Amino acid sequence: MTLAGAFAAPALAQSGPYDDTDAGKDTVVITGEKTAQQQNPTTVATITAEEIATTTAVTNAEDALRYLPNIVVRKRHIGDTFAPITTRTSGVGASARSLIYVDGAIISALIGNNNGNGSPKWGMVSPAEISSVDVYYGPFSAAYAGNSIGAVVEINTRMPEKFEGSVGVTGSTHKFEQYATNDTFNAWQASATVGNRFGPLSFWLAATHTDSASHPLAYVTAARSATLAQSTDPVLTGAFADANRLAAPIMVLGAGALEDQVQDNIKLKAAWDIDGNTRLAYTVGRFANDTSSDVQTYLRDASGNPVFAGGPFNIDGRRYTIAASAFSNNVYNTNEEQWNQSLSLTGKAGADFDWRVVGTTYDYAQSEQRLPTTALPAADAGGAGAIVRGDGTGWETLDAKGIWRLAPGHELSFGVHGDRYELKNERFSTTNWINGAAGTLVNASRGKTETTGIWVQDAWDINDAVTLVAGGRYESWKAHDGLNFSATPALNVNQPEITADKFSPKASVRWAFAPEWSAKASIGQAYRFPTVSELYQAITTGATLSVPNPNLRPEDALSTEWSIEHSIEDGTVRLTYFIEDIDDALISQSAPLVIGSPTLFNFVQNVDKVESRGVELVATRDNLLIQGLSLTGSATWVDSKTAEDTAFPAAVGKNTPGVPEWRATLVGTYRPDDKWAFTLAGRYFDRVYATIDNIDTVSHTYQGFESFMTWDARVAYNIDPNWTAAISLENFGGNDYFLFHPFPQRTASAELTYRF
Repeated sequence: MTLAGAFAAPALAQSGPYDDTDAGKDTVVITGEKTAQQQNPTTVATITAEEIATTTAVTNAEDALRYLPNIVVRKRHIGDTFAPITTRTSGVGASARSLIYVDGAIISALIGNNNGNGSPKWGMVSPAEISSVDVYYGPFSAAYAGNSIGAVVEINTRMPEKFEGSVGVTGSTHKFEQYATNDTFNAWQASATVGNRFGPLSFWLAATHTDSASHPLAYVTAARSATLAQSTDPVLTGAFADANRLAAPIMVLGAGALEDQVQDNIKLKAAWDIDGNTRLAYTVGRFANDTSSDVQTYLRDASGNPVFAGGPFNIDGRRYTIAASAFSNNVYNTNEEQWNQSLSLTGKAGADFDWRVVGTTYDYAQSEQRLPTTALPAADAGGAGAIVRGDGTGWETLDAKGIWRLAPGHELSFGVHGDRYELKNERFSTTNWINGAAGTLVNASRGKTETTGIWVQDAWDINDAVTLVAGGRYESWKAHDGLNFSATPALNVNQPEITADKFSPKASVRWAFAPEWSAKASIGQAYRFPTVSELYQAITTGATLSVPNPNLRPEDALSTEWSIEHSIEDGTVRLTYFIEDIDDALISQSAPLVIGSPTLFNFVQNVDKVESRGVELVATRDNLLIQGLSLTGSATWVDSKTAEDTAFPAAVGKNTPGVPEWRATLVGTYRPDDKWAFTLAGRYFDRVYATIDNIDTVSHTYQGFESFMTWDARVAYNIDPNWTAAISLENFGGNDYFLFHPFPQRTASAELTYRF
C-alpha cells in the first residue's frame, strides 16, 4: 500500500504519448489507461493490484478497499448490492458524500444518500481488471463535485500491450451461529479475462459469474407484549427474549433475508490510438443480478410444526398475534439488469497541453422486486403480493478537462461538468407475487436532478520547497419533475422545481521544510446537493401521506486539513489533523410534521450544523526488522457532534450518526521469496449511533451498531509464472457483531488463477 504525498497526482499511464512524467511529486507509476492527469491537492492513499492480490481476498471489487485508511465498506455478504463506504466523518447512511469512479466513469448512485439505493454499483467492476485504487481524502480539489466531502475513490483498470488473459475460480464457506440459526453458507465465483493489441487497436474483455448464499440479514422481532396469555392460547416455543437498540424488550421470532444470489458481470473495453497524441476509448459493462430471499421461523407449535403468522399465541407466557407481513416482508425475488457505458477522447496538443472529454451513462434496464403480502407458508406457492420496479432509473454525465503547463513547475487545469440523475420507483399490486402481471399502481416516487459546473485550478511551485494549489468550482443545480403518488393513503403531488447556484473555493500549500520532511495545509468548501430520494421522501401519518420537505437546502461543508509527513527508510509516516463543519447537514432525525404537534417522525432534514475534529496517523514500512516484512497501519480519532439543531434540540452535543470515535487498521505481510506471501491484517471500528440523539444504547442486537475487531489471515503462492493460488481466513476469531445487520463470522476461502 502506497501512502502518497500531499500533492501526489493520480497514478500515471504506461510510458507513451499521453504520459506526463512531470505532473506531480511522489508519483506511483502503473500500467493503466492513458489519461490526462493534473496535480491533486489532497492526501491520497493508493493500493496496487499486486498488493491487493497479496493481502486481500477480493471476491467483489469493493474488497480492494478493505484495509485503506478510514475507508470501511459495509459489505454484508459476497455479492451484496447494498455496500456503501464510510469516510473520516461520514457513515454508511451518507453514501452521497463520496464519489467512486472506474476509469473516469462514475459508479456512485447519487439518486440517494443511504445504504440502499444510494450504494455504489460495485458489480460493474470485475476484480480481475483492477490495476490500482486511489483514495483522495476531503473536498480540496476543484476537479470534483461537492460529493467529495468525504472521499473520492478512483478505480483504475488497464489495457493490454500484447495478447494476455486469465481464468480464475474462488470458493468460500462461512459458518454462522446466532439465535437458532446454525448453518454454513457457501459461495463460489468464476472469472475470465482476455485482451490484445493490434497496432493502434486494443481491447479487454472481462467476465465474472458469482453464486452466493448469505447468512440472515434481518431478524423478525416483536415488542414484548403487555398482555398475559390466556389458557386457551396455543403455546409456541422457540422464540428468544432480547432487547432492541433502544433497550426495549423484544422477542426474536425468526431470521429473514437469507439471500441466494446469482450475478453476472461482463465488460468490454476497446481503444483506438488515432495517432501518437490521441486516443478514443469505449467501455460497456452489463451487470445482472438474480436474488431470491427466504426466511427461517424459530416458532414451533405443540406438534413441532413451524409457525409464521396468526394468533393469538402464547409465547413465553404473553399473548401475541403475528401479522402476515412479519415474515413475508423478508421474502422476495429480485431481478436486475444494469448497463454502464463510457466514451472518452484523450489527447495532447504539443508538449504543454493535455485534454480529455468523457461521457458516461448508467441505465437500470430492468429492476424488479417481487414480494408476497399474504402469510407464509401459503405464500410459497404464490398469491397476492407486490411488484416494485425501478426501470428507467439512471444517470448521464459529461466531463471535459484540460491541463496547460504554463512553465516548469506551473500548471493550470480547468474543466466543465454536466450530469443528470433520474429516479423512477413504482410499486404495483399483483394477484400472484411469483409470476403474476402488474396490477394497480400503489405508489410512485419520481424525480430528476441536474448539475452543470465549471472549475479551474492553478498549481505553482513557488520555489523548490513550496507548492501552492488554488482553485474554485462553480455549480448550478436543479431538481425538477418530482412526483409523489399513493393510492392509499391518497397522495398525488407534482413537486416544485428548485434551483441552487454555488461557488466552492479551494487552496492548499505544501512546504518541504527539511530533507525527508514536508508539511501541508488545505482548505476547501463544498456543497453537496440533495438527491432525488431525499427530496421526495414520503411519510405516513395515520390516514395521511405527506412529503415533509421537497425544498431541502444543499449541505455546506468547510473542511481544513493540516498534515506533516516524514519519509523514512523504506517507508513513510503521516500525521493529519482535520476539521469539518457542515451547515444544513442532511440527516434523518425526529421532528413534528406539523409545527407545534407533539408527534414526532423520522425523516431527512437540514440539521443546522455538524462539527467534526479528528487526528489521523498513517505509517508504512518495508523490510521492517527483517528482509521481506512489510507493515502498514492507520489509527484515527474523531470527535463529531451535532453543534446546532433548531428542529431537534435533544441532538445538540450528541455524536453524529454513523461516525466512530476510533478506528484502526494494521496489515503485516512477510515475503520470504518471490513465491510466498503471508499476511495478517486487523481492523477496528468503534461503536456508532444510528439516532441523532444517541438513544440507541444497546449495540449488540439487530439494528444496533457495535464496535468490532476482526483479524484476517492470507497465504498467497505463485506456483509458476502462470499459476497463482491463495487461501484466506477472514474474521478468524469468529467475532459476532452487528452493523444494523448481523455481519459475517468466520469465513474461509480459496483461489486459483491461471494467467497466459
